[in-house]
Amino acid sequence: MATDYLNDSDNGLPPSRSQLKRDSEALQELGRELTELPAGKLKKMELDEQLLVAVLDYQRFTANGAKRRQMQYIGKLMRSIDPEPIEEKLAALRGDASAHTNWLHLLERWRERMLEDDKHVQQFIAEFPEVDVQQLRTTVRNARKERAEDKAPKAARQLFQMIKDLIPQQGKQKNAPDEDFDDEEDQA
Repeated sequence: MATDYLNDSDNGLPPSRSQLKRDSEALQELGRELTELPAGKLKKMELDEQLLVAVLDYQRFTANGAKRRQMQYIGKLMRSIDPEPIEEKLAALRGDASAHTNWLHLLERWRERMLEDDKHVQQFIAEFPEVDVQQLRTTVRNARKERAEDKAPKAARQLFQMIKDLIPQQGKQKNAPDEDFDDEEDQA
């Protein structure tokens, strides 16, 4: 993001005032992204010590004027460091969050499909033979009953936990249910 504007003068002339302003705003926006991260993730990013303290101070401030001044200070600090590693680490963090979200969606799809039909329960058992089949079927039956009676989804949560214990986050694509699972088996 910030590198889109940096060092854009190939003609040997110094950058224009507008170019400097765009560079500064891009770096300040990168700093704004840093301020939205929790303190634990910030510390793992191996930021410059002054920048880390400035970002943590920004998060501590409540007054808008103080936040605005602190954001300008963060932008100033960002101009003195290479933004490329920070951009890469932020992109990796966004990717991690996306992968985790995709994994949770996968677990949810398995649960919903098993609650829809027994053939999906069979498919799950085939994919994960280590599952306790009796407990799985009992939990699915209880979750369907709760759903039909509009009760609290206790069994559905238990089913989700069972699925979560069986599908590791790293192997999420290997055992994904078919998106276009067709019902040809029912017609045959």
